Amino acid sequence: MIITQAPLRISFLGGGTDYPAYFKRHGGATLVTSINKYNLITVQRVPQFADFGVRVNYSQVESVQSIDQIRHPSARECLRFMSIQEGVEIHYLSDLPARTGLGSSSSATVALLTALHAFKGELVSREQVAAEAVYVEQEMIKERVGVQDQYACALGGLIHLQCHPDNRIHADPIVLASERLRALQDRLLLMYTGIRRNAHDVLDEQIERTQSGDNTAGLARMKELVEQGIDVLVNGRDLSDFGSLLHEGWQLKRQLSSKVTLPWIDEAYEHARRAGAIGGKLLGAGSGGFLLFYVEPYNRDSVRCAVPELRESNFAFENLGSRIIFYRS
Repeated sequence: MIITQAPLRISFLGGGTDYPAYFKRHGGATLVTSINKYNLITVQRVPQFADFGVRVNYSQVESVQSIDQIRHPSARECLRFMSIQEGVEIHYLSDLPARTGLGSSSSATVALLTALHAFKGELVSREQVAAEAVYVEQEMIKERVGVQDQYACALGGLIHLQCHPDNRIHADPIVLASERLRALQDRLLLMYTGIRRNAHDVLDEQIERTQSGDNTAGLARMKELVEQGIDVLVNGRDLSDFGSLLHEGWQLKRQLSSKVTLPWIDEAYEHARRAGAIGGKLLGAGSGGFLLFYVEPYNRDSVRCAVPELRESNFAFENLGSRIIFYRS
């Protein structure tokens, strides 16, 4: 039995520039961090005398004879990528709901690939797993995804991700003193809208506008915000400037597609701003999931009261990335 875990992530700045439709023309960059909420994957051999060849347990249970019969896209294509045809049982478990803007799909793919390599007796780097997850999701599943989620969930920590037009991906850790990192964490509120959505559906219009060039100016500015955000964090500037950058990034993101936000989410965001939030954003593709707010500690309770329809999720930064937490041959 093998158990692996991969963290979920929060994307601060630059999200959208990590999609091939943009960065293969202009280059992209994001500022992203992993958090201590995880996807856990268990992989084990099919029990002796079982009447199935493969079993996948998630919100449903699939017991099938071959991987071609698996409906779960990531499980099916990860097994295909790893050339495992049968004899394996997979269990999925997550700390937070899927399809909520925290990179859960890529986190699960990263954790599963890590487990399947161990299942085959292979030890591979986190960088390799991240690149493999990108390939599986983009080329095999044909998901409309970028690359930041796979690298953030595989590598862990606070990362400056750079995406080059020649398809090279560089992930540089942002090293901050523990007091500085704690100060940033203490100024962030993660609030759940209660809406789960399919990112693929939300992104259709955004990708089309990116390919046509309509989003080029907005995405270019969003990429610039990444460097400015790093400057705030590493050079000791007032952290409230980081909140202002989040706000500017959210205003730009709202222009990428008509599906990014919803009227009541915009209203909740404005209520939070009036109660003291300096900035924030809807995480992931949009249209639901989690809202992140930057709030000075003395205004946290006021913001909570201003958005009673949102449910808070406590979290902390982490830097472990994907890893094996149990192995028994």
